[in-house]
Amino acid sequence: MKIMLVGLGAIGQRHVRNLRALYGSEIELIAYRARRQSPVLTDSLKVEEGSDLNTKYGIQAYSDLEAALAQHPQAAFICNPTSLHIPMAIQAAQAGCHLFIEKPLSHNLDGIEALQSLVEKNHLMVYVAYQMRFHPCLKAANAWMIAGKIGPVLGGRAEVGEYLPGWHTYEDYRQMYASRRELGGGALLSQIHEMDMLYWFFGLPRRVFSLGGHLSSLEIDVEDLASTLMEFRVEGRTLPFHLHQDYLQRPPSRTVELIGDRGKILVDLAGLTARCYDQAGQLIEDANFTGFQRNQLFLDEMHHFMACLRGEAQPQVNLQDGIQSLRMALAARESMESGKVIELA
Repeated sequence: MKIMLVGLGAIGQRHVRNLRALYGSEIELIAYRARRQSPVLTDSLKVEEGSDLNTKYGIQAYSDLEAALAQHPQAAFICNPTSLHIPMAIQAAQAGCHLFIEKPLSHNLDGIEALQSLVEKNHLMVYVAYQMRFHPCLKAANAWMIAGKIGPVLGGRAEVGEYLPGWHTYEDYRQMYASRRELGGGALLSQIHEMDMLYWFFGLPRRVFSLGGHLSSLEIDVEDLASTLMEFRVEGRTLPFHLHQDYLQRPPSRTVELIGDRGKILVDLAGLTARCYDQAGQLIEDANFTGFQRNQLFLDEMHHFMACLRGEAQPQVNLQDGIQSLRMALAARESMESGKVIELA
């Protein structure tokens, strides 16, 4: 099988390492690289001095996208900056490639209808890369919620905060896509996993209201803190949920709390624990995943995508799902900038 990568930064290289680890020489890798400036990175995002990326992983690189597509790859991994996802995905879909698109799907809705039409016309499979769907803590929480362990969910909160300059210590944080509006950066889009989690758990919110902005001394032109209140409608009930996102916290924090009519669920993603309590406050389920390695999320995601390519599974996050989480993030940004409540569903 031949796979084309568009972009070989940190996430593109992670997928290359995992493809080689899982499938070895069964996969032929080609790449479209516009700049070829990324150093070779290890799994811990350290620079591997003296290595050549193409040689190390057996990649045939092209500086021209049409030349790369002329090699007839079966699938394209869209791993370039967020604002460039849709134009690259459209060209790959025109060439008949199935698509693996890094989250978020884009930084706006431009071109998405055209991509949808191409995908339908050419009978293509699209997976939007929300690897947190494979996280054991979230899977446990979702299973407990569905099983009714805490009764109907009445509300909740989630938080994700991590210091932006610490994300990629090998590069100037001011040049990262997450720091620059024209590349699709900002906390709302770069930390969109929690939006997808809420869509996974509860569907699309009816209304969104967000406060925040660029509040810190970080040298960026996007919001570094967002506090968003969403109103969901689940089985005829109103469900308010608060999501906090920031580029500031040291140490990082990533938590989820689901408050039910007969108990609550607490998830600490940094601590790799998920706990479920009954209405008396007694612990009834305790899942501890100490030792779980982050890269396993990407390995599981890769197994899933390849199964979808073989027709053995359907994408856990398809194009329409990716559009919905993007709509949530864009609604929050519109609310933040306008001061208004944004209607969605």
